[in-house]
Amino acid sequence: MARRRSARLGSLLAFAAAAVVVLASGATAAAGSPDRPAPARPPLVLPLTLSYPNASRLASARRGLGGDGAIPNARMRLHDDLLTNGYYTTRLYIGTPPQEFALIVDSGSTVTYVPCATCEQCGNHQDPKFQPDLSGTYSPVKCNVDCTCDSERNQCTYERQYAEMSSSSGVLGEDILSFGKESELKPQRAVFGCENTETGDLFSQHADGIMGLGRGQLSIMDQLVDKGVISDSFSLCYGGMDVGGGTMVLGGMPAPPDMVFSHSDPVRSPYYNIELKEIHVAGKALRLDSKIFDSKHGTVLDSGTTYAYLPEQAFVAFQDAVTSKVHSLKKIRGPDPNYKDICFAGAGRNVSQLSEVFPYVDMVFGNGQKLSLSPENYLFRHSKVEGAYCLGVFQNGKDPTTLLGGIIVRNTLVTYDRHNEKIGFWKTNCSELWERLNITKAPSPAPSSNSGSEGDMAPAPAPSGLPEFDVGLITVDMAINVTYSNLKPHLHELAELIAKELEIDSRQVRVMNVTSQENSTLIRWGIFPAGSSNSMSNATAMGIIYRLTQHHVQLPENLGSYQLLEWNVQPLSRRSWFQDHLVSMLGILLVVLLTLLAFLVLLVWRNKYRGQVAYRPVDSVVPEQELQPL
Repeated sequence: MARRRSARLGSLLAFAAAAVVVLASGATAAAGSPDRPAPARPPLVLPLTLSYPNASRLASARRGLGGDGAIPNARMRLHDDLLTNGYYTTRLYIGTPPQEFALIVDSGSTVTYVPCATCEQCGNHQDPKFQPDLSGTYSPVKCNVDCTCDSERNQCTYERQYAEMSSSSGVLGEDILSFGKESELKPQRAVFGCENTETGDLFSQHADGIMGLGRGQLSIMDQLVDKGVISDSFSLCYGGMDVGGGTMVLGGMPAPPDMVFSHSDPVRSPYYNIELKEIHVAGKALRLDSKIFDSKHGTVLDSGTTYAYLPEQAFVAFQDAVTSKVHSLKKIRGPDPNYKDICFAGAGRNVSQLSEVFPYVDMVFGNGQKLSLSPENYLFRHSKVEGAYCLGVFQNGKDPTTLLGGIIVRNTLVTYDRHNEKIGFWKTNCSELWERLNITKAPSPAPSSNSGSEGDMAPAPAPSGLPEFDVGLITVDMAINVTYSNLKPHLHELAELIAKELEIDSRQVRVMNVTSQENSTLIRWGIFPAGSSNSMSNATAMGIIYRLTQHHVQLPENLGSYQLLEWNVQPLSRRSWFQDHLVSMLGILLVVLLTLLAFLVLLVWRNKYRGQVAYRPVDSVVPEQELQPL
């Protein structure tokens, strides 16, 4: 499988503890922490079946890239962030009408599964559980001689166990899988797992389940290829440091002319491996025998693993080579005292300038081609020290396998050309790749009885970067599938919940507009700068938008679910000095006017008092006054 929310545990490849369908050969194991005491067993767990004798024959019978424009592909966005979440997810729609799920993209797993409505031991995930009864196209995979059956021998079951002691088990079902509005590929029927039990990280993770892209006939890739609806290839492109997100393409796409390739041997193992021969740091090769990268399982590329893990000798050489090139930086402790991370302070926050401080790294393949890595491909930010970075390459315990996780291929288009048994790498800005694909309007996710249903809405895209300006206001349009009459008493509660999930002050979140629809409510939220400030930084705004688009906001059950329709960023309006101080000036003027008015009233009153003389009749007695002596 791969990854784990604990980025340190990074996934390796999971293995099948019980046979699923004869087709489902398990797949993956997990890398242990480089700084933990050596476990009693190797950190890389062996699968039950290491190879397929007829792999080459099977591959040759399938469609390759071919450049056939008639073969569509499924273009899908990636969400979340590798180092923050420990994984990337994509949105998959299952059933009719479609039910949406956020699934971890995992090239080391061979089964796609989501929590089932009947699951009594499933965690609280991003989306509601799959409800087979609500899908008009769902059918169970009936018990047969080629699968493990449930206790009633009615339905096929599956079970997956992972090296970090998490597991998933349930039944197999078949339904329509849809890939979103931006996909050329029409919805397809496929077999998937409906979970009844999950443990460990699978129970606690935010994502709903796993999308298995590994080699195996239950893999979503193998099923689509066997149907002949896509080419035998898929591509992943992970966003860069601090950006997250990215792109996934199931099926073939034209290879850029300067893409570099490495041979990938499906006979050696079911994992996606490459032929790594050398590593260069600042143009100088590490003094290592090239066979070191070919030990045990060789060099494995796994989309679910967070970091990179090298055999002990290779790791020590790499660490020493990088450290020797950063004399100007101060070596400091890592953010987590439980691990002996190698970190450096004083490099600054600007990722684009890291190459001025840290060396470039080249990975040389068996055919002589090389992949150049920028510092963001082997470093991660120190979470507690500004401008500090740590090595994202670790020792793989005592295991001689080389495991390359997602950090190595950030801002790199990776094409898994399974038909031609090779993997391609092309350095690019993955946040812009989606636009480079020139996507045209595509079919809706799946048939739906309600054209305005949530399933027909594509989630708002994650930010690929904001213009460089101070942000004065963020507006967010949200559709909630609860009527306004039921939602109105909870608006204040909802605003506080959104603020809490976005990690901002509740006074920053305000309702700007509410529109009631038949069975839902459209709300425009305004997110304002904190405190007395009239603006927020570009980075702060990016973080808020990112958490929104990754569906970090979880609504209580009584408020149903929501769909983020659109977000917009408004720059801080640049006003003149007079405009900025107008209120203060008006206040001062008002005080002056009131003071003058009070003075005039007092003056008039005094003059009137002085002019008043008591009236006496002419013949009235006047008190005799004593004469003073001369």
